[in-house]
Amino acid sequence: MSDLPKSARVVIIGGGVVGASCLYHLAKAGWSDCVLLEKNELTAGSTWHAAGNIPTFSSSWSIMNMQRYSTELYRRLGDEVDYPMNYHVTGSVRLGHSKERMLEFERVVGMGRYQGMALEMLAPEDIKERYPFVETHDLAGGMYDPYDGDIDPAQLTQALAKGARDMGARIIRFCPATGARRDGDEWVIATPKGDIRCEYVVNAAGYYAREVGKWFGRDLPMMVMSHQYMLFDTVPEVEAWSKENGRKLPLLRDVDSSYYLRQEKNGFNLGPYERNCKAHWITQDDPFPQDFSFQLFPDDLERIEWHINDAMARVPLLEKAPLQKNINGPIPYTPDGNPLIGPMPGVPNAFEACVFTFGICQAGGAGKVLAEWVTEGQTEWDMWSCDPRRFTGFCDEDYCIAKGMEVYGHEYAMHFPHHAWPAGRDKKLSPIHAQTSALGGVFGAYNGWERPNWYARPGDDTSEEGTQTWRREGPWFDAVRAECEAVRDAAGILDLPGFSRFRLSGAGAAAWLDGLITGRLPAQGRVGLGYFADDKGRIVTEMSIARLAEDELLLITAATAQWHDYEWLARDLPSGLSLTDETDDWTCQILTGPKSRDILAGVCDGDLSLPWLSWQTAQIAGAEVVLFRVSFAGELGWEIHSRPGDTAAVFDAVWKAGQPHGLRPFGMFALNSLRIEKGYRAWKGDLSTDYTVLQGGLGRFVDWSKPAFRGKAALVAEKAAGPSKRFVTLVVEAGDYDPPYMATLWQGDTVVGETTSGYWGHRVGACVALGMVRADLAEPGTALEIEIFGTRHRAIVQEDKPLWDPANARLRG
Repeated sequence: MSDLPKSARVVIIGGGVVGASCLYHLAKAGWSDCVLLEKNELTAGSTWHAAGNIPTFSSSWSIMNMQRYSTELYRRLGDEVDYPMNYHVTGSVRLGHSKERMLEFERVVGMGRYQGMALEMLAPEDIKERYPFVETHDLAGGMYDPYDGDIDPAQLTQALAKGARDMGARIIRFCPATGARRDGDEWVIATPKGDIRCEYVVNAAGYYAREVGKWFGRDLPMMVMSHQYMLFDTVPEVEAWSKENGRKLPLLRDVDSSYYLRQEKNGFNLGPYERNCKAHWITQDDPFPQDFSFQLFPDDLERIEWHINDAMARVPLLEKAPLQKNINGPIPYTPDGNPLIGPMPGVPNAFEACVFTFGICQAGGAGKVLAEWVTEGQTEWDMWSCDPRRFTGFCDEDYCIAKGMEVYGHEYAMHFPHHAWPAGRDKKLSPIHAQTSALGGVFGAYNGWERPNWYARPGDDTSEEGTQTWRREGPWFDAVRAECEAVRDAAGILDLPGFSRFRLSGAGAAAWLDGLITGRLPAQGRVGLGYFADDKGRIVTEMSIARLAEDELLLITAATAQWHDYEWLARDLPSGLSLTDETDDWTCQILTGPKSRDILAGVCDGDLSLPWLSWQTAQIAGAEVVLFRVSFAGELGWEIHSRPGDTAAVFDAVWKAGQPHGLRPFGMFALNSLRIEKGYRAWKGDLSTDYTVLQGGLGRFVDWSKPAFRGKAALVAEKAAGPSKRFVTLVVEAGDYDPPYMATLWQGDTVVGETTSGYWGHRVGACVALGMVRADLAEPGTALEIEIFGTRHRAIVQEDKPLWDPANARLRG
């Protein structure tokens, strides 16, 4: 049937593989009253020309989860929906040219093992056994993924569509959505066949997603790249090998040369990601088309000539292969290369599942995640890596183009922990950016804000190449140690623009907020931490809460959490209450260390005897500031909040007053070291919906006497049963490398947990990891091992108190 129904519970806009997967998973969740609208035929966008590779490889825990789920779904989907599918699970070999690349492979193998996948490391001599036609003389080794392969994108889409239809969902082809409007609590989607009303709408429009987003007042952070792959005809040796072995060659990825090479029938498919890449539909001479269904760009082989020659040297058989055709089609990119899956920022009952660079391999998992967002309001895995709210308003078109091209040109690049990508920088500058730059600041971007990561000294290497290492020690290490020592022994000042801050007020504001957080609100004049749980008791976010008056509260949270946390508050805000985003109205500096009171006393008229966790207004350099007596560094200190226009004068006064006391600037790397020694959690690392409040070691922030708060029932049940995991601090004999996020914890041959943070603690002189372990192993003194880049290192569970200043005497001083 092709008649357009008058209404549906959910309308999905876009009939590519992702839209079809969303429809399938919604129907599987029992929401069969759903309609998918496609302007042409299914797959008419990026799906029809996609190469169809299905890797599980990712250095992101959530993306790996999503891709792993896709492979599991695709292996059974044809039988489940009774639709023929060409899915070749060939395995893949990734080639590594350097020790750094091999360390990345080791990390991913460890993550895959934890997710139940048997990924393997390969020595150079092992590679030939997997792929006999490859030259290995200059390789350090490789990695084998037995779950990798390729699939026919059209068949996959049709299989998902058939499965959805069989469960009662509807697909209306040749019926473009042409607009959307809000009518009461419903969406009205316009089409040439009439309007359709719905409760929820999903933008799954692929590279048209930005145009669709405009109907909702949303400017999607995306751009479009052209990606080419070449199809080569039969090579007799490949044909003979396949006949003899009864299977296709593994997919080959030379990630350091930036291309994949796979067997296509009895020939090859070569797909490069070139640095001299090309963006489309960004100029008046190349405008965005009204319809690009089943179309391609002209061939541009000169752009990928280097990669063709390199691939032919790597696999000499490729030289014999007759070129059959070249595919050059559009692929959308976000500024970080991850898709948009989740709530549409600022728009009620609207969701996004779009801008997929690797849509075929991620579609299965994306459909699952999107269906969970719509039907449950939360997802099984923490999916911040793909949440549309991770990009805020600074992502203009120029930024999206610059970052999209950077990501494409470095598609297979390693993401080193101290490296900052250079494109699209300086979007938001602190009022004292010039001063911190003059002091040697080396910057990183945090929600667009440039913050100093560390302060280079004369002779320090500040080149981009100098930070491309997994090692703990690099050009920054000695400088960061000196910064930490200054904070420990005298005082340090950190420029911290971009804190997200919201003012909540109105009669009943305190009572309403009290029903959201797990603990208690601070008294007037005081500051405290508030933890927000979802209905399953999992950690949604952490905010600092300052009680300004009985029913007026200031909430401060991470820079990157701005849209996420604002929506968490605004979504259910009762009428009569006011919630104002004041993020751009203030900026912040952290002054901390044992001499910080003496420094402030020389420039400030505030009462510096007020206790820890208090706030006050004061004057510095003739400007009104707000002083919070808190310190994420774990020393005596204050956050100095000032208006942007006053900040330079405030900084200059504090800096001048601090010089006789040994005041030095410090950066985000030092802050990470300082906070981890105190066991302070970081947002979307240690604090995420992958863990409950009790698993996260935050039981002291739960007020069990409160009659109700969100997530209480789940936490009460968990408390009675006992958490399955517990948060721990570990001291690690870590060698040259700190534990990365999601490094595996072992006891003997058993996986017992994972790290959520790891860094060198300069005050305690040790590598420190925060993580989650099986509850029975959280006892102090328990000896475990952490797998760091393939090597296990001894790690000892510490007492449930900070390693540095366990009694908080320095904080309270």
